[in-house]
Amino acid sequence: MLHMARYVVRSMIGSIVMVMAVLTVLGSLFTFIGEQDSIGVGRYDVFQALLYTALNAPRFALESLPAAVLVGAMLGIGALARSNEITAMRAAGMSKRRLVQAALGGGVLLVAVALLVNEYLAPQLEQLGDQRKAFAKYQNISFAGQGGAWMRDGDYIINVASQTSAAQFGDLLVFRFDGDHRIAAIGRAARASNELSGSWQVSDYRETRFVGDQTPASREPTRALASPNSTGFLQLAVAGPAQMALKTLRAAINYRRANGLDPSAYRFAFWSRVARTSALLVAMVFAIPFGYGLMRSAGSGARAALGLGIGLLYFFVQRIVESGAVVFGLDPLLLAWLPTLLLSLAACGLLWRAR
Repeated sequence: MLHMARYVVRSMIGSIVMVMAVLTVLGSLFTFIGEQDSIGVGRYDVFQALLYTALNAPRFALESLPAAVLVGAMLGIGALARSNEITAMRAAGMSKRRLVQAALGGGVLLVAVALLVNEYLAPQLEQLGDQRKAFAKYQNISFAGQGGAWMRDGDYIINVASQTSAAQFGDLLVFRFDGDHRIAAIGRAARASNELSGSWQVSDYRETRFVGDQTPASREPTRALASPNSTGFLQLAVAGPAQMALKTLRAAINYRRANGLDPSAYRFAFWSRVARTSALLVAMVFAIPFGYGLMRSAGSGARAALGLGIGLLYFFVQRIVESGAVVFGLDPLLLAWLPTLLLSLAACGLLWRAR
């Protein structure tokens, strides 16, 4: 019985690896096509674009993994069903419950691989790609390890420690110099966003000025900070919550809570990552009913189309939920798990109906 379970898992994972390879190649191709507008800016050439694409491939693979598991698992179990191997296994005493256990065992293996890639490979490679792109395209920028990004902007030197969304940045440190290159003021803002007018709109801005022997301080709820640079510049330099590893997200959540800052974007990114990883188990189980009565004799094309459709639906629901959590301030924990819970209910319903 153990040998049959291993055979089922090998068949499913083999199909998943094949589908994952195809999706990763297609995703990398689209990433490279999207870099065409940046090629020729500064020192950013075709080789740099290819390297950027390769460094971002693990992140794309992680994002598309639930869809790949859905498609691949359905193809693998379908191949066993069409060759009547599922029927032979059932005749030999392998019940539906044992098939589900085998699928869960394969899912645990996929979850372990996904966690290793997410924690130790994808974030580091993606950030390295963004930093190399920023170095190639722009000047007057440097990175100080965990200290975020530093940039020279006219009479300002600006440090940005974090990015909370596509156009929102946090923990902004501003050094302003006078005409003699001496520090005229040091300011700090809790949040900053880039306006269409080309200026930074900072919130909760506190500044200390150096005027002779005096250091007057001021605090403003909002302030416009003139800057010719756009958010696209900093988006290449500062990692957003979606790019961070789970341990980094947990540290960021604790830090923001300790300092009275809103951690909702980081909480949602953390639980969304956990839910998407857990969805790999559900996706493996979701394929089992299709080895019984559901589409048992259907071809690979029909199964691939159905699996891809369900995977895309899961992906879009995840993105819609993510937008709702950020825009409307809804509970991050509940919304992060909602798509995975819906997929789990569908899997349980199909298993109950399968004979």
